[in-house]
Amino acid sequence: MALFDYTVAPGQNALRLDVLLAEQSVVGSRNQAQKLIAAGAVKVNGQIALSKSQLLCSDDQISFEVKPLRPLHLEGEEIPLDIVYEDQWLIVLDKPAGMVVHPAPGSEHGTLVNALIWRYGYEHLAQVQGEDRPGIVHRLDKDTSGLMLAAKDSQVGLALQEDIRYKRVDRRYLALVHGNIAPETGQIDAPLIKNPSHRQFMKVGEGAGMRTAVTTFKVLARYGAGQFDDGYTLIECKLFSGRMHQIRVHLDYIKHPVVGDPFYGQQNKSGNKLKAWQRQQMGLKRQFLHSHSLTFKHPRSDVEMHFESKLPPELQAIIDKLKPRLL
Repeated sequence: MALFDYTVAPGQNALRLDVLLAEQSVVGSRNQAQKLIAAGAVKVNGQIALSKSQLLCSDDQISFEVKPLRPLHLEGEEIPLDIVYEDQWLIVLDKPAGMVVHPAPGSEHGTLVNALIWRYGYEHLAQVQGEDRPGIVHRLDKDTSGLMLAAKDSQVGLALQEDIRYKRVDRRYLALVHGNIAPETGQIDAPLIKNPSHRQFMKVGEGAGMRTAVTTFKVLARYGAGQFDDGYTLIECKLFSGRMHQIRVHLDYIKHPVVGDPFYGQQNKSGNKLKAWQRQQMGLKRQFLHSHSLTFKHPRSDVEMHFESKLPPELQAIIDKLKPRLL
């Protein structure tokens, strides 16, 4: 058994205890969370939790014991990585689109975790998200490319997670979206919950499991309408929270979904004609979302670190094709 400690973040105020526990990778499900609570293995502020529906407050201290589940076939694989920076404590890498961050059913191989184990060895990676996610501090969607953090040292990994939770890590993304966004800047403050129809996806809404989520954006370029579309806008998004699919859901919510998103934002002027044009003329095979800027203070030296990543060739090619339509 392993003991895990967690501090409730401001954005998790009024969240149910079983919902918060289910979000922890070492717990994995709401059913498992409820079993831990029923077994007396969970404490809130030093007191054994008696109710799965207990509502939490900011800065509550949660501790729980659980036996982390480690995939039977978790092993290193010789997969090249684009390492932007590394030292004895942490790693900054540029993840390619198409790479899953950690093993899961249906994606047991070819993940970032497999690559990290091959390069550094399992025992030289932080264990802050469970035994099945060595080195992982935060995640990017499979088809989102760009900069992300990994940790070799567990204390540094925990510090980085805390900095992300309290918005001390500046993460910015480039996104090409459908339509013309009129304001130069904007803020999307809309809570997210699991989509009841598709539990692996999110939606804007309220209710059990609701999580606050804030995204800001700045317009970088606008492109005029074409035969099969209403034009496009290139924006830079900044995350003030790190919910699953946050940028994609938020942009879809304001009716400017990310170009190429396979799930969110199916509405467009010409439906299938637009999708065919994107595939054939733009050569788009993924969502246009790239983590291009990362700024944080090093947990050991307290030195501010800043990194930037250029658009991958396949995304830059789309921008080049749209240049004649630049407004």
